[in-house]
Amino acid sequence: MDPNNRGPEEHGHDGEGHAPRQRPPRESLTSDFGQHAPAPARTVQLVSGDLLLTVNPVDGSEIEVCPPGERPARPEKLTAAERAEADRSAKPPVPPGPAQPALPLLARQDERERLVRLLARGRSVRLTGPAGSGRTSLLDLVAEDCADLAPDGVVRLNGFHRTTDDLLYDLFHAVYRAPLHRPDRDELLGYVREVGAVVVLDDIEFGGAALDQLLEATPECAFLIGATPDVPAPSADAAVEEVFLTGLDRADGVELLERAVGRVLTEEESNWAGDLWFESEGLPLRFVQAGALLRQRDRLRAGAEAVDEFGVFADAIPDDSLYDPAEGDDVPLPSLGEAAAPAPLLASRLSASARATLRFAVALGGEVPHQAHLPALVGDTHADAALGELAGCGLVSPVGSRYRLAAGVLTQLEAAGYDDDVQAGALTAAQHYAWWAGHPSVTPERVCAEADSVLAALAVLAPVTPEDGEESPAVRLARTAAPAFAAGLHWSAWERALRSGVEAARLAGDVAEQAYFHHELGILALCGGQLDRAGTELEASIGLRGALADKRGTVAGRRALALVADRSGITPAFDAVSSSVGVFGSTAGEEVPDARHDESASPPGGVPAPFPSLQRPAEPVGLVTHHTPSSSQSHKARGGIRGFARRNLAAAGAGALLVAVLGTVVTLGATSDNDARNPSDQVNPSASQGADDGSLGADVPENDDSGSSDTGVPASRPTDPGPDGTPGTTDDPTPSESAEPSDDPSGTQGTGGGSSSSPSKSPTKPSASPSKPSTSPTKPSNPPSSSPSTSTSPSPTTTPPPSSTPSTSTSASGPASSSAPASSSASAPQSSETGTPKSSGPLI
Repeated sequence: MDPNNRGPEEHGHDGEGHAPRQRPPRESLTSDFGQHAPAPARTVQLVSGDLLLTVNPVDGSEIEVCPPGERPARPEKLTAAERAEADRSAKPPVPPGPAQPALPLLARQDERERLVRLLARGRSVRLTGPAGSGRTSLLDLVAEDCADLAPDGVVRLNGFHRTTDDLLYDLFHAVYRAPLHRPDRDELLGYVREVGAVVVLDDIEFGGAALDQLLEATPECAFLIGATPDVPAPSADAAVEEVFLTGLDRADGVELLERAVGRVLTEEESNWAGDLWFESEGLPLRFVQAGALLRQRDRLRAGAEAVDEFGVFADAIPDDSLYDPAEGDDVPLPSLGEAAAPAPLLASRLSASARATLRFAVALGGEVPHQAHLPALVGDTHADAALGELAGCGLVSPVGSRYRLAAGVLTQLEAAGYDDDVQAGALTAAQHYAWWAGHPSVTPERVCAEADSVLAALAVLAPVTPEDGEESPAVRLARTAAPAFAAGLHWSAWERALRSGVEAARLAGDVAEQAYFHHELGILALCGGQLDRAGTELEASIGLRGALADKRGTVAGRRALALVADRSGITPAFDAVSSSVGVFGSTAGEEVPDARHDESASPPGGVPAPFPSLQRPAEPVGLVTHHTPSSSQSHKARGGIRGFARRNLAAAGAGALLVAVLGTVVTLGATSDNDARNPSDQVNPSASQGADDGSLGADVPENDDSGSSDTGVPASRPTDPGPDGTPGTTDDPTPSESAEPSDDPSGTQGTGGGSSSSPSKSPTKPSASPSKPSTSPTKPSNPPSSSPSTSTSPSPTTTPPPSSTPSTSTSASGPASSSAPASSSASAPQSSETGTPKSSGPLI
């Protein structure tokens, strides 16, 4: 849209010659502020080292390796104008209301000149003084004097609740133009080494080795550090000069008090100021607060006419405290005790909005909300002026770009009863900040500027267990503020908010929110290179989301855990997670996530094939395998597959053996006939091998001189094929060399020359008694059947002959029961002393 040349669509035409669109009618009874569609979730992409982080406040942040095309270029340094703007934003805002008189810095000229000389020579200096000694005011003046000493100017940092890494990142962003870019540790050290600036660092909370690390990382910077005496001193090897601030002398204290009141003190007030100087050890803050007490006393003595004359708000003085000159009473000076702890007395004479602001500050641990939030918190449209009242009385002091209660004020107000409703005040602040931080119009930078107040509210409400059915305000505040801290690159506040959120969600029993906070903690640890911690947090998050069947969250957690495994070389344990997700599955109406292909890293030993190919061994010998103890992971991954392969191999071998046996049986049955003289018919299929003789149920023949071997094979076999010329047929001559066939039905000859004619009741029991030598051919006890042979076995005692229907079996090992069909298997013949063939056990 051109603001100078308005198009036809802006005059009611659509630019194509059509009639203008008619404006929809407006009903007088409808509200102008109807229900609007919910604003979409605010996602921010930023680069952390070589990782691309997408801050997603709904399902959890997503992280991946940054593509080469999306990696930011080398950051450039800010210009002089941009540095001046950054310096103004680092200072606290000017309080609204009437301008307060600027108090001079008395008796600090020598320290000021010394600090400037040391910084001009490139030396780092630590200015140590108690709280309320005017340390911050002196640092501001020295920073103005050193504006042109360094090529990168003066950089103001605040060390309150900040670590060494936090300060290094703050220095990087104060000098370089790098939006949405957080370099890794090595890149950060490379960038800050090139910074040449005077760094004014106030309210530092660490010293010793941590301070040495900060100084070594910035060799081209000169630091002006402000600290209290309770902060650890620099190490002996650190090249840091020490400058100490002491209290004012009595004359300077009285002069400061007169400047604060705006008039010359009376003799009584001068004596009162001397006592105050002795008690406060000359701290300038005590004289500023004493000046506020005297100004309030003057207003009380002057009455309402003076208030109207000087333009002070009428509600600044409570109605019950107005002094009536007609009564002739005088307002006495505050006592020495009230002057030493003036906060309760000063607060009692302030406006209601100012007192409410003090209560919020006490509830937040000393943090004063920004003046823009005071009207919403207090419920007064003019409550932003309360900050000016508090600053004029010396009850608040600047800390970085915000205000806190001055030294000792928090303790004094708590003793006066301002901490009676701490939890209610923190709850009100948390509800307001939760709504404000989640508003689409609020930038992450503004939320980061109010981080200390938000974290203070979380610290108060996180340990509180909500009632059944109520939402935890701490969980809601952490849920909305944590993504803003991440997008604003205030990652120390991000971590603190997440930990407070985990605790609050655990107490509230909110599993979904607890999983979200664990996921974000894992992402934060992954960005910081803490892989073990990242894996622990992500596994906890995946487990909780798997129990809730949260597919989107589980996918995001698995992707991040796969990246952790890729960087650490350890395969993530997804078994429990997969089983939990598989149990719940997808429910009706559940939103299915976008199709994505997620693959976990391969195990170090490779993925075994589910059905390994079976190979025939090179030689038919026994295989002796030596099992080497392996790790538990490879044992679990391959033990089941190997056992499964062995079972398959055994089953295949058994099947091959069964096929061979059946083939042998079928072949023998096909080549045999019903000729009783066939040696293959004279068999005992029910014979079995003994445990001590090595035979298959037949009697072992004795060694003789007839030429037979000890294996039972006849020395000579018939070679005449008969009239048909084919061996093995019915016309072949009988191979027996004995004088006459045996009369024994079984035809089996033992070692003692005896024979047995009783059938066996147990096919596996070997013969134990000698039998008569066979002298006659075998005579069947029953008429022949269609089966080629009859199954009988030797027995030590004579039993009745078998039934007319002989019990036979098709198995090669003999009959299984008396009702089985006839067997068609046969065995090789054996020779006796006379050369008569004898039947042996079955051939398998």
